[in-house]
Amino acid sequence: MTEQNTAGQDVHLAGISKTFGDFHAVRPLDLTIPAGSFFALLGASGCGKTTTLRMIAGLEDPTSGTIVIGGQDITALPPYKRPVNTVFQNYALFPHLDIFENVAFGLRRRGKKDVKKQVDEMLELVELGPYARRKPHQLSGGQQQRVAVARALINHPQVLLLDEPLGALDLKLRRQMQLELKRIQTEVGITFVHVTHDQEEAMTMADTIAVMNAGRIEQLGAPADLYESPRTTFVANFLGQSNLLAAQVTGKQGDDLLLDVSGCRLTLPAGRTGADQERVLIGVRPEKLTLTHADDAGSVAEGRNRITGTVLDASFIGVSTQYLVRSPWGQQISVFEQNMERDTRIAPGAEVVLHWNPAHAFAVDADQDVHAGEQEAA
Repeated sequence: MTEQNTAGQDVHLAGISKTFGDFHAVRPLDLTIPAGSFFALLGASGCGKTTTLRMIAGLEDPTSGTIVIGGQDITALPPYKRPVNTVFQNYALFPHLDIFENVAFGLRRRGKKDVKKQVDEMLELVELGPYARRKPHQLSGGQQQRVAVARALINHPQVLLLDEPLGALDLKLRRQMQLELKRIQTEVGITFVHVTHDQEEAMTMADTIAVMNAGRIEQLGAPADLYESPRTTFVANFLGQSNLLAAQVTGKQGDDLLLDVSGCRLTLPAGRTGADQERVLIGVRPEKLTLTHADDAGSVAEGRNRITGTVLDASFIGVSTQYLVRSPWGQQISVFEQNMERDTRIAPGAEVVLHWNPAHAFAVDADQDVHAGEQEAA
């Protein structure tokens, strides 16, 4: 299938909001989704991501704002007149029709010619050509999902909307389908807007992610940027796991901030903080930390931040071991270490040094609720 021309087909949401009585499902937001991108709306249940998608699809009327696709204001258009198609979690295939006819349905309904050629091309795209004459119940969940995508794409929408499309699949199949959807999107070149609560799914598939919380976009960016440089405690906790340490900024040395964490002197590159206050939260991902037994503390390289502690727990999970370490001020710090050359002395009760490269940490506003992301993600 040839790639479509996506020039000028950006999706623009301007001041879009949705209220249900006194409940603000989506607070006024502005968002541009670049044409030809794989874009994810990520967040916990009730954050407003599905409502935003449904407003783009025309299944919900916005309380305020406008929706523009490819320069056309579609805010008042009914769903069937919008240049979009939607794939839902339940796929909604016609059980009495075979796969070929499911995919051909939209073309036949509009009286299109050369249906067989288009359907054959689409089934080849989703790698289901040999299954054309099977019924949906004869296919696996992943195959049914690909049929639903093919049926939506054959109408040549400018935008394909995906509402938790992998939610009904088991873990192994879900991971396989993440790669399949990304492949399909790359081949057809149209805009995919994907709603999910699964952080790994969003980071695997999307070029850009909008993390939503309580009807607002908390942060927007590429997966790696959001993970490495979260700007709020919610994003830090929702995308992966973070150790957040309360710190006082005591000064500056060159390009580094000097910090005090309960008496421990640490540094952080000034460019790694989005906060502009004396009180911040230093965030360090568990896999960025290294554990060294206290007897070998002298081997820790100069320039690394370090905190002493006591190992409380060690859990072997195959590819890595997860440690829980109690700091001198009583905070529990998580550490993930690859199982390559494990130091058997590092076990519950052992005294250790936690250390990390200062550039691998980040800082956020200390006035935010440290546990906000954890609570929302629960």
